[in-house]
Amino acid sequence: MSSSDKSKAKLPQWDALMLESLKAYGWSKEELLRRIHAGELPQDESEFQFDYKLLTATAASDPAVFEEAVFNGYQIKYSTLRGISSWILLALGEEPELSLEPGQESVSAQLSVEERDRLASTVSYGWVIHGEHQGPAGEKSAYRIEPLHRL
Repeated sequence: MSSSDKSKAKLPQWDALMLESLKAYGWSKEELLRRIHAGELPQDESEFQFDYKLLTATAASDPAVFEEAVFNGYQIKYSTLRGISSWILLALGEEPELSLEPGQESVSAQLSVEERDRLASTVSYGWVIHGEHQGPAGEKSAYRIEPLHRL
């Protein structure tokens, strides 16, 4: 089950995805934060077509929370199935499988224990991660993420 850590900064899902896409540039946390505040960000050419000006606005509206998110991690305020799938792709570099069959909606991915723990601490309340680690510590195992309650 995902953890709900009250001390973590909370970010909207889209802001979390933009932040993760910028982390791929390999900038230090300090440089990333500086660039976001200054609006010195690249043009996104990915399938997501992120408008990073929105992230700059978020950072300006609550600098302390945003800095906390960059330096110490965050929890997404409200996660969606497609958002979780996108987050796994951007943050963990894994290509997840999305199942949209009514009543069986889920995201499946091969993750390490560390990746699974990071995902669990990031998704919003209301999601369950099924699966147990199999094999040596460094290997990836199959996990399925689905809603805690179905309508």
